[in-house]
Amino acid sequence: MSFFALLFAFLLEQARPLSFGDGLERACQAWSDKVRNTLDTGDQRHAWAAWGLAIGVPCGLVLLVHGFLMWYLGWVFAMLWSVAVLYATLGFRHFSHHFTGIRQALSVGDDVLANALLAEWSGAKGQNLARAEIIRHVIEYSAIAAHRHVFGVVVWFAVLAGLGLGPVGAVLYRMSEFLSRAWESSHDSALPATEHNSPALETCADRAWQLADWVPARLTALSFAVVGNFEDAVEAWRHDAAHFPDSNDGVVLAATAGAINVRLGGKTLSDDDPEALLGPQAVETTAGREPELFHLRSMVGLVWRAVVMWMLLLALLTLARLLG
Repeated sequence: MSFFALLFAFLLEQARPLSFGDGLERACQAWSDKVRNTLDTGDQRHAWAAWGLAIGVPCGLVLLVHGFLMWYLGWVFAMLWSVAVLYATLGFRHFSHHFTGIRQALSVGDDVLANALLAEWSGAKGQNLARAEIIRHVIEYSAIAAHRHVFGVVVWFAVLAGLGLGPVGAVLYRMSEFLSRAWESSHDSALPATEHNSPALETCADRAWQLADWVPARLTALSFAVVGNFEDAVEAWRHDAAHFPDSNDGVVLAATAGAINVRLGGKTLSDDDPEALLGPQAVETTAGREPELFHLRSMVGLVWRAVVMWMLLLALLTLARLLG
């Protein structure tokens, strides 16, 4: 059932991209703010209780609905519920319009527009990057976004769905990632004291996210290696992943660099603008060719081949389960 739920969710997302994503984001933000304001006392135990509540309530509701539909209405309705949850938690449309716009601007030689679109995507303002640096950042952002919006969700969904928990894995992964952003450092003096997160809460959210993403990041890297240049991807994974401060993102980016033979890492947008949303900083660059426009096409092919590989694997597992 998980294979068909994923297949229908992918097809639905491609045919009719989610139009209420901002509303879901605002609802999650309001819920996380409420939990933080209620339980964030600066104590480590309270921080973990806040994280557990923020994650547990949406996961519990999704699980209850799945159980009700499965027991009282049948597996078809339970599968439709899984499709709806997956439709809201994964998808290329969360980032593909940024990628497409920048790629089109670069293809016609409009580096100024490409810089502006990259700034809109990243949140970093006033950038005037060279063409190769624009392409490098786009590849890095795309690799991380594809991992977080597609492969990480698929891994958690497939594992917990196989245990009979329906689509709760997709919600668990997505909420873990969201809380790591919503509760990250926010010591802006312009904000009222009630809107500051305690260090304990920030640390808790970050640790939980690192744990939740540890296995998916390595499976994403392995997927890129299998469908790309395997030897170079594994070599980059071994030697270059440690160049990035975030160990999970580093694994994904290093494997991406090796899989399509491109240089990644180095100065990040957030070096000049701390408001940048993404852009992992590396102390050294990976091996590979200087980023060129054709690497963007290679990146698209890499992601889609990895998606097809995952779907074929799930199809085979579903077939084996049906025949068994």
